[in-house]
Amino acid sequence: MSAREVPAGRGERVADWFDGRLGIHTLGRKYLRKVFPDHWSFLLGEICLYSFVVLILTGVYLTLFFHPSMNEVTYHGSYTPLNGVRMSEAYASTLDISFDVRGGLLIRQLHHWAALVFVAGMLTHMMRHFFTGSFRKPREVNWLFGWSLLLLGLFEGLFGYSLPDDLLSGTGLRFVNGALLSVPIVGTYLSMFLFGGEFPGQDIVARFYSLHVLVIPGIMAALVVVHVLLVVHHKHTQFAGPGRTERNVVGAPFMPVYLAKAGGFFFLVFGALTFMAAVASVNPVWSYGPYRADQVSTGAQPDWYLGFAEGLVRVMPGWEITVGGHTLVLGVLIPVVVFPLLLVFIGVYPFLEARVTGDKREHHLLDRPRNRPVRTGIGAAWISLYLVLLAGGGNDIVATRLHLSINAVTWTIRIAALLVPVLVFVVTRRICLGLQLQDRERVLHGRETGLIKRLPHGEYVEVHQPLDQAALHTLTAHQRPGPVVEHEPRSIE
Repeated sequence: MSAREVPAGRGERVADWFDGRLGIHTLGRKYLRKVFPDHWSFLLGEICLYSFVVLILTGVYLTLFFHPSMNEVTYHGSYTPLNGVRMSEAYASTLDISFDVRGGLLIRQLHHWAALVFVAGMLTHMMRHFFTGSFRKPREVNWLFGWSLLLLGLFEGLFGYSLPDDLLSGTGLRFVNGALLSVPIVGTYLSMFLFGGEFPGQDIVARFYSLHVLVIPGIMAALVVVHVLLVVHHKHTQFAGPGRTERNVVGAPFMPVYLAKAGGFFFLVFGALTFMAAVASVNPVWSYGPYRADQVSTGAQPDWYLGFAEGLVRVMPGWEITVGGHTLVLGVLIPVVVFPLLLVFIGVYPFLEARVTGDKREHHLLDRPRNRPVRTGIGAAWISLYLVLLAGGGNDIVATRLHLSINAVTWTIRIAALLVPVLVFVVTRRICLGLQLQDRERVLHGRETGLIKRLPHGEYVEVHQPLDQAALHTLTAHQRPGPVVEHEPRSIE
């Protein structure tokens, strides 16, 4: 051994042992210095991820005290107004978590708020990708994974707030039962299978519990891992700017810059959710009472992300027809069909756009929404339809609060559901075209300074300041889409 050689320490030997068998050092050297672009909109995906982590942690805690059973018991607990009332074990354990388990109410509300933020974050995250075109080749499959997470999140939320077996969640399950019964021929069988007999049955809470805490979270966790791995594999998209091309990524390395920011942002999200859970009550099940099949809670509303589904049913006329001896309740059947179609359209849009435009290139630079007016108009129209139907899901609340006729509110929403998306598409497209013209003027003539100058011959003109090269690059670094239909040139004789 030479004088300069130093024997390896125990930690280094352990690291070498693992590296020789797992390749940890090689993977770390490749990915720990991976560059991540820096833009505020990229934090939307992190909000989704961190909310999902909070949901897992709080969900594990709640499973220790929740009893997913519809067996009837007599409540004797800390909440005096319900003492001596017959209720299911599921509802009684929810009351115990809220009033008798140390920190139980905080954790339960944290779980619920995290679920609301999780779905809101996923929807906003997907809309950011939609409007900027990051779903294009080679990320279409990853878009489908994200869309699947959103779809599973909607049903996971439905199963979650149905577990307490309170009057509000029971009313929601009655809505689900009605939707199943509207399916021609097999609707009754679907309802009997799901509820384990005639509504409300005795098995629904236990079945939803298994789906809510085991099946769907497992699938979602797997999708999250694959989603993140594909993001790393495809590299991050970035907005156009100086030095940014389709072949590089400009930003900060994952280790230590991005990791430090991500770690700090996780605690910010966790702290914000905890603050919301501590100061804002959500889903006070003790105010609703246990579910009874002969009662419906006043002003029953689902969580916001399923409000548009209920809005479809509320604004639909109560049409019925008879075909082959079977009664089709179109007032429910049509919304049951339209609801998934609205979601499927978003899922398959990348493939529709690629087919219509004939674009088969790889894209790693993001679009400015104004440079894709048709796509931006479609996205804005979809959001407007969603908001109109969300208002329709609370037509009774709107009518009561504004002292209006519920029939007038319903007819207004029916008309708006047909007209508003079209108007929003047209207006959004025109706004995008106007912004393109504004960018063109800025590129050609520079930025307006507000200074007025008089020329020697007496004319007054406004002084424009030329844009710097960075701003010029940002405004011009995009390709104009070609014509949708290309016509073959014809010779002129």
